Amino acid sequence: MKVAAWLARSIADAEARGLPQLAPLLETLARSTEALRAADAEFGHPAAEATDVTNAVDAIGAAPRADATQVSEHDDR
Repeated sequence: MKVAAWLARSIADAEARGLPQLAPLLETLARSTEALRAADAEFGHPAAEATDVTNAVDAIGAAPRADATQVSEHDDR
């Protein structure tokens, strides 16, 4: 998904939920995302060629994930 499309949908969603004050925060997030993507391209990061999150994960290699049902030894649950 392109950042501009995401931003338009996110602002529309925020406004529909009665939260127009989120628009400046969403715009800042969009600018930051674009800057990070530009940095990926500038430094030749493999994710720079990805067009979506799935492709980005494939490009950089997904790290193994711990089973969500496992409890860490540091978890106080």
